[in-house]
Amino acid sequence: MAAIDTPLTFTVRRRAPELIVPAKPTPRELKPLSDIDDQEALLIQMPVILVYRSNPKMRSKNPASVIREALAKLLVFYYPFAGRLKAGPEGKLMVDCSAEGVLFIEAEADVTLSQIGDALPPPSPFMEELLYDVPGSSGILYSPLLLIQVTRLLCGGFIFAIRFNHTMTDGAGLVQFLSGLDEIARGAKSPSTLPVWQRELLCSSDPLPITLTLTKGTPVDMVHKSLFFTTTEISALRKLVPVHLQSCTTFEVLTACLWRCRTIALQTNPEDEMPIIWTFNARKMFNPPLPVGYYGNVLAFPAAISTARDLCNKPFAHALELVMKTKSVVTKENIRSVSDLKAINGRYNYAGIRPYLVSDLTRLGFDEIDFGWGKAAYGGVCKGGVAAIPGLSSFYIPYTNNKGESGIVILICLPNGVMDRFVKEINNMLVQAKDNEVLLEHVLLEHELPALSKL
Repeated sequence: MAAIDTPLTFTVRRRAPELIVPAKPTPRELKPLSDIDDQEALLIQMPVILVYRSNPKMRSKNPASVIREALAKLLVFYYPFAGRLKAGPEGKLMVDCSAEGVLFIEAEADVTLSQIGDALPPPSPFMEELLYDVPGSSGILYSPLLLIQVTRLLCGGFIFAIRFNHTMTDGAGLVQFLSGLDEIARGAKSPSTLPVWQRELLCSSDPLPITLTLTKGTPVDMVHKSLFFTTTEISALRKLVPVHLQSCTTFEVLTACLWRCRTIALQTNPEDEMPIIWTFNARKMFNPPLPVGYYGNVLAFPAAISTARDLCNKPFAHALELVMKTKSVVTKENIRSVSDLKAINGRYNYAGIRPYLVSDLTRLGFDEIDFGWGKAAYGGVCKGGVAAIPGLSSFYIPYTNNKGESGIVILICLPNGVMDRFVKEINNMLVQAKDNEVLLEHVLLEHELPALSKL
């Protein structure tokens, strides 16, 4: 995707943040998190944005007012989100269902979606304006569990941004919450899928931790970029796949490609073990199944592993085959308890090595959330590298650009010099696959835009 040629500046005017509380009285109680929720890797605030075009049928509606009213009604059902997280005995995390409310900001920006153009996918230098970090709100304990900002645009479109405490829910659970918000915003009395807490189902007396053990390195200057792979580029990469691996999925092809190119770019010790980890929604693997409406974290973290030497020197098929085999083994397993889930997450020791985590959001349905304005033009996380360790994670997000080309945006976070080498390796693979020159600008999203004027 081509770089944006013209500088873009605009101003965002925000109303004072307010706390939205449940529209009706809710139970005052303490609700412990599960053993899957309650782990170090999820002690983060995760931002997500949804972008909406103008809808003539909704011209008389203020999206901020519609969503504010729907939110108060939805919190009657999802009342733990209106509480505060606290540490109980022996550090066990639990929600104090205090009905203190979630933070909500109404804002306006003097810009249109057409002016923003293909700068919709992050990273963008104005995200801090579209999701204002209210002072004192970003802690894990004793802070609001949700922060929402609705920013209206001159064209009649708007941007919905939400930051959620990841200990409370995963991506699938957040989509369930937002789908309920969508339904109530469009007139429903209640969400069609009622929320289920029952976190005790994923608790265990087994003291073994499920937290990924990761060694934090020395902080370095990190660079955020996005790669846009059209269906054409993805098909081209498949030309590198040998016949016996042709059953591979798009996720497996892209993951193997990123794993190999990132390893080459890192220029690490050839004997270093380089695991590729991915988040896996384990809901369908439980036997008996979890109740419909369960919105806690149900994540597995399977991993494929190889030395840097083999990833760099062996053909692309080496990385792809490892990813496919690991994924095949995990998807065939049945999970009966949290201990089974721990077994999947504990197969590898990640201390002292250079892990890479990818999360596929292409089928979660963020872009299906409507609010009455139609499907989102973009729906997904705000940047890569969002984790306890900078540069660890990447996200796959569905996207269609202004030319009508569909594909997947992948958010990347790497040290400055490593990023340059990584992009070069990606380009080399595409050139090899297409047997001709591929302009890097067609893939790389360069959001080198000046910062907004501050209020």
